[in-house]
Amino acid sequence: MQNARIPSKDVAMACGVSRAAVHQRIQRMIELKVITGSGYRVDPVALGYNVCNFIGLTLERGSMYGSVLPELEKIPEVVECHCTTGRFTMLIKMYARDNAHLMHLINNYIQNIPGVARTETLLSLEQGINREIAVDVYSH
Repeated sequence: MQNARIPSKDVAMACGVSRAAVHQRIQRMIELKVITGSGYRVDPVALGYNVCNFIGLTLERGSMYGSVLPELEKIPEVVECHCTTGRFTMLIKMYARDNAHLMHLINNYIQNIPGVARTETLLSLEQGINREIAVDVYSH
């Protein structure tokens, strides 16, 4: 998980198995959807997106989730969206270049989506942890 580019032979050597076994196990995890993708992580700050924020959306009706979601997908700065319980109907993670850009996205896009009754924005000052869920090599 920490380095998807590591050669299979190196994984095989570290685990004491053959390269074929490593390849078969990886393929099996892909088939089981344990592994859902691979790629590169891009640092948003390196692209000029300096403001990470979370926006809680309260919808007019929770059942509007299905119509609001496609509208949020049209906003490239929105990188995550969750249907939640509690205070908000939805919680999104979004990046903006700066505060003016953030205000533009909220005022001109998010708050104009039909069904969005209210928003509450939380700015991330620092990301303290960034990891995937741990995989216990002994689990079944």
